[in-house]
Amino acid sequence: MPAITIIGLGPGDASLLTVEARDTLATASEVWLRTSRHPTVAGLPTGPKYNSFDEIYEREPTFDAVYAAIVERVLELATRPEGVAYAVPGHPMFGESTVRAILLQATERSLDVRIIAGVSFLDTIASALGVDPLTDGLLVLDALALGDRSRMLVPQRPTVIAQVYDQNAASLAKLALLEAYPPEHPVRVVTATGTNDQRIIATKIAVLDHDAAAFDHLATLYVPPLALIDDTRSFEGLRRVVAQLRNPDGGCPWDLEQTHETLKRYLLEEAYEALDALDSGDPHKLAEELGDLTMQVLLHAQVAEDNDEFVIEDVLREISTKLIRRHPHVFADTRVEGADEVLRNWEALKKAERAGNQESPLDHVPKAMPALAQAQSLQSRASKANLGPTPLAADALTRALADLTSTTDAPTAEALGDLLFGIVALARTHSLDAEEALRMTIRRFRDAVEGEEAHL
Repeated sequence: MPAITIIGLGPGDASLLTVEARDTLATASEVWLRTSRHPTVAGLPTGPKYNSFDEIYEREPTFDAVYAAIVERVLELATRPEGVAYAVPGHPMFGESTVRAILLQATERSLDVRIIAGVSFLDTIASALGVDPLTDGLLVLDALALGDRSRMLVPQRPTVIAQVYDQNAASLAKLALLEAYPPEHPVRVVTATGTNDQRIIATKIAVLDHDAAAFDHLATLYVPPLALIDDTRSFEGLRRVVAQLRNPDGGCPWDLEQTHETLKRYLLEEAYEALDALDSGDPHKLAEELGDLTMQVLLHAQVAEDNDEFVIEDVLREISTKLIRRHPHVFADTRVEGADEVLRNWEALKKAERAGNQESPLDHVPKAMPALAQAQSLQSRASKANLGPTPLAADALTRALADLTSTTDAPTAEALGDLLFGIVALARTHSLDAEEALRMTIRRFRDAVEGEEAHL
């Protein structure tokens, strides 16, 4: 005989009790109910003594404290020779925090557990809404676990949010939904499924929490999927928009003509426009330009997918695994002291990754980079590998500048290049970014010229 028997009571009235659950209840001498506030309780088989943990709900300030107290009490009762029969609403494995905790701790304490399945709330919700959870790809979420808000939502899938037990839970669900859906998106509140009191209330996200009477311990929220053109806040939505642009059946003729080669200029242009937005200090402009840049990444990925080269998931996997691999102080047990040690570890990991191949440390410096930025990156990588000639020192820079400004000899492009390269080295010596420094000066020059033009 198991120490703990967990019985699913189903989601509605007692007619939904399984035969096994009814027989188990009828032959028990004592049953502990997680709560007596459930429509099944009124029709439970006579015979056993029914107890409930309702007083714990009234005593403890939070659900976490309630569930912890119930779990501890069930495990205590399980140590008796007769064990314990513990009954929960619905199916024991559907959203039952106490059951998960009991199973974990019972294993640690070597206590046998038997699960008596029950009809789940999802069964009656599917019937009430006419939804096929498998065919329709139904997403099931817990209102009590919506702390991550929209990160848990997939707007293009139909979604059920369970345990919207009061107006406050409805407000939290509403805030989460508004991060991914338009305010006027329709939703339905479904309550008391599996009973004669079943109700389905149609409303909109914007006013979801206005009717306190719509929510109780039997309330569930159904959110229909967003149409493609309305899902404008998710990565998957943007991906599907780009895929449609490249769809031979109804796509955009211009997008269909693009290749990696033809898109190169736009990738560079959008990167520069994102830099301009950063310099402007305008968050709205930056969000817009980062969107344009993201569009270029997705467009290249879609071209690659169309050509059977790779898909966007390959892009995500490459960067994710690289970040995890190069941050062992975050994702493993390596310890670091400050950002400088992080950078040293990063370089050591990169060097280890290159071991066994013939790559030069300069191979990953793009030749298309702006000259100052390219010079700084080349110098930095060569210096770390103890390679390359030493750039002009400060006193040599002074002499080179004097030579360039001399009236006796015409300056050469080579001499000017050496001077600029030496200036980049001087910037690195003082931990300055030569490219950014020149950009700052250019901005000041622009402002000065535009200021003068305004007074003409």
